[in-house]
Amino acid sequence: MSLQDGLSGLVWKPGLRLKSAGRGLLDLVFPPLALDVGPRPLSPGLSAEAWTKITFIDGPVCDGCGAPFEYALGPGARCVACEARPRAFSRARAACLYDETSRDPILQFKHADRQDLAPLFARWISRAADQLVEEADAIAPVPLHRSRLFTRRFNQAAEIARGLARLRDRTYLPDALVRRRATESQGGKSGSGRQRNVAGAFDVPPMRARQVAGRNILLVDDVLTTGATAQGCARALLAAGAARVDLAVVARVKAATTPS
Repeated sequence: MSLQDGLSGLVWKPGLRLKSAGRGLLDLVFPPLALDVGPRPLSPGLSAEAWTKITFIDGPVCDGCGAPFEYALGPGARCVACEARPRAFSRARAACLYDETSRDPILQFKHADRQDLAPLFARWISRAADQLVEEADAIAPVPLHRSRLFTRRFNQAAEIARGLARLRDRTYLPDALVRRRATESQGGKSGSGRQRNVAGAFDVPPMRARQVAGRNILLVDDVLTTGATAQGCARALLAAGAARVDLAVVARVKAATTPS
């Protein structure tokens, strides 16, 4: 059992068929409710109305950070920010923008024990980051520190990463990365503050270095804000010998992005 898979891994888990049958029976007796208190959802956690309000990133994007462009600039085009300061991870892709509509299901998943949303988010990422997943040798989640994991009981990034790896038949590396020290919440910090907060916080344990050496690693997280956390993780993976690190997230904050 992986540490990042959380405390729920300590208890017995029924087989997939039994879980599916049980969930189907519960859905008949207690139909799923939408997170936005709308009519019965078309998929777990989202009503039809909420689904139409999600701003999925379907158009051209910066090949570096994945921020949407207003118009296509050709393969490999990058925004000014990425050209000026390349990141440790090679490319990033997000399924949707992080806004008032997407925020609620993500926070419900993260803080209200809605682990049933993990397969939905994995499918979103599979579509949005299709090329990155296809080129990945293995998929790894952004780790939580032990203290945070004990409080939350599961790592939301690990839940999504495991589902994505299963969906796309990729190697899943739940403990390739560890968070060596407990960091403060990134919320409310500036870009430089976020970088200082996670500086040196991530590492690849020596016993896990073989799993990443020479491989293309797809790092998975729920939300991309400034990229400071992903940067720290990518640096640790590259230092352990990873050939390349890409990033895939459920949502990214909207940023004013000017093409180069």
